[in-house]
Amino acid sequence: MKRCDLKLYRGYANKRELVVFGHVVKKYPSGDRKYTRRGFRYAKTIIELFSIKTIPFLKITLHVGENTFETTAEADGYFRFQVPLNEEMPSGWHTYRVTLDDELNGKKYHAESSEEFFLPYKSSYGIISDIDDTFLISHSRRSFRKLFVLLSKNVQARKPFDDVVRHYQLLSFASRTHPHKDSNIFFYVSSSEWNLYDMIVRFAELNGLPKAVLKLKKIKSGLDDFVMTGSGSHEHKLRKIHNIINFYPELQFILLGDDSQKDPEIYEEICRTFPQSIRAVYMRQTRRRAKPLTTLLLKNIQDMGIDTCYFAHSNKAIIHSLEQGIVFQTPAEPEVKEIVQKAIS
Repeated sequence: MKRCDLKLYRGYANKRELVVFGHVVKKYPSGDRKYTRRGFRYAKTIIELFSIKTIPFLKITLHVGENTFETTAEADGYFRFQVPLNEEMPSGWHTYRVTLDDELNGKKYHAESSEEFFLPYKSSYGIISDIDDTFLISHSRRSFRKLFVLLSKNVQARKPFDDVVRHYQLLSFASRTHPHKDSNIFFYVSSSEWNLYDMIVRFAELNGLPKAVLKLKKIKSGLDDFVMTGSGSHEHKLRKIHNIINFYPELQFILLGDDSQKDPEIYEEICRTFPQSIRAVYMRQTRRRAKPLTTLLLKNIQDMGIDTCYFAHSNKAIIHSLEQGIVFQTPAEPEVKEIVQKAIS
């Protein structure tokens, strides 16, 4: 029996369908402590993550409640299920399980693993956020500095922008009816690769960012293109955001990004396609001065009747969310009230 691992990611559901996904890999680096290593040992962790070897074309089985579904991994080991949700479930987080028991080229493989998926509440917002230089300081405009930071700073040394966690915590309570803790579904959509999934999840947990579904870029299985991490076409972001909004026609979405790469262009196109589905667009200013193109694109979005905020500091975004009624100024829960008071003090 050959060793292999199933690397699963958080999934999402509506009242009719469930979407979950993952990779089949020969061996996935295990243990949370590797993300808090220092110096060369941490650089080694990142290099190991970009050296993962995937296994193609194995048969995968999804188990949800009493139901099972089958699919086959793609050439890069990636698999995705979009299946009917045949039983009623309450809103919130639920567990799914995936098993693998197959043979390829005379070698038998077996593995199983579990993860979670989220079913939004009826009055939820959908929150779609970029990662690098939107909430995680990454220096995306400077490729070699970004690479240096990635290799040299562990999850404890990496930092979010000031007040960004407060803003996201407030947005996690936002509702079209009344505030409810963790009622909103968050998607962190990035041009970073699946190799960095665990690092991003650990960073979010460590800093108190809302629990989210991650949508990342095609996994890399070698060091030859490691130096280009996070670069290249951003078309996959447009496609993934498009798919998310189509999947939740009943939700309104809040988009958060930054002006360092293509977020302004991507978000304007999304707003043109789904003008009734977008509640607001927040864009972080990453340079000392606002970029004229970003200002123009946000003006175009505002002309569609969608609220926009172009900000250098997250406190401005918090005030905008309060003033526009996206988050309630006098929420019922003491925890939300405390966040609001800290944000405006």
